[in-house]
Formats: sequence, C-alpha cells, structure tokens
Amino acid sequence: MTILLLIRHGENDYLKKNKLPGRLPGVHLNDRGRGQAAALAGTLSLLPIKVIYSSPLERAVETAHPLAEAKGLEIQVRPELADTDVGDWVSRSWKSLLRLKAWKIIQETPSQFRFPGGESFIEAQTRVVAALESIAANHAKDEMAAVFFHADPIKLALAHYLGMPLDNFQRLTANTGSVTILRVDGLSTCVLAFNLIPPFSFPQK
Repeated sequence: MTILLLIRHGENDYLKKNKLPGRLPGVHLNDRGRGQAAALAGTLSLLPIKVIYSSPLERAVETAHPLAEAKGLEIQVRPELADTDVGDWVSRSWKSLLRLKAWKIIQETPSQFRFPGGESFIEAQTRVVAALESIAANHAKDEMAAVFFHADPIKLALAHYLGMPLDNFQRLTANTGSVTILRVDGLSTCVLAFNLIPPFSFPQK
C-alpha cells in the first residue's frame, strides 16, 4: 500500500483579504502561513516520507520547503496539482462573488458549474484524482508521499475517494496547514483521516 498525505498550503494574505487567488502567481505565505509550514515539518518529519510533491504555485512550494529541508528531499513540482483554474474570477473578492447568481450553483450543484474562462469542478476533480493515482502507482508498497496543494482540489479528491457525489464536496473541509491521509492499496483507497492540524499522531488503521 502507498500512503498519501494530502496537505493544504499555509495561510496567505489573499485568504485574509477574502480574495480568490486561483492560479495567480506571486501569492506567498504570510507569517502565520510560515508558522504552519514549520509546524507541519515538525510533525511530518517524524514519518517515513520518501518523496515530496507540490503544486507549482508559490504558496504550496513554500509550505513544502521546511519538510523537504528536514527530510533532505527535493520538492517534485507537478502542474496537475495546481489550484482550480477560476479563469476570469481570479483576484475577485468573496463579497462580490456572493452577489452573483452563479454562487448559488457553486454551493448547491457545483457539478454544473464552470468558472468563466476557467475549468469546471468536474474537470478539476478528474485532473487531481488522476495525478494522485499516478503518484501512488509510481511508488512501491509501504512508501509514504507528501503532496502539497490546495483546498478545493483536496476536497474534490476526498469526495471521490469517499464515494460522495461531487455536488456534496463543499461539505468537506481542508483548513490551511491541514493534512488528509489516504491509504492506497491496489484498486482500493481508504481515507484514514482528514483535516488534521499539527501536532497529531499518525493513525495506524
């Protein structure tokens, strides 16, 4: 079996300002985010992690860096792990988006929504699940991989592995600096834990 640690990046000022960063470059961790990255490294460095993957966006790479340094591993950047492509909505405030009719669709039937100029939630889920399954297939049994990326992609992947309809994925949570744990054993995937905040003990079953 392969253990995948799905790790959401740390806090950044776009989040604090309630703006949608999407794939906007140059969004860096703030002080709290750097503290979260350090806390993740403090807990995860005790685990037998063999490889570290990351979204190409700075906030994910910066979150991965303390763990990579502690474990003496390189960060392998995977473009497929990027955040949802929100297209024309990038940098918009949540307040402005809440006034749109489309917001109700996102909350109630996201499977029917495509971001203007961007991708749909179905496309994002398909992309991320394919990336995770490719990562798991590339590693031997009993290996552990840390994968740093973003909230909605983590929740979409989790919904897939829980057998939840995509329209219910917004019921899940992936806080900044949190860890979701999957055990992949052939064609079977088990969710061991989700939204863990360091420090925590690794679940054995």
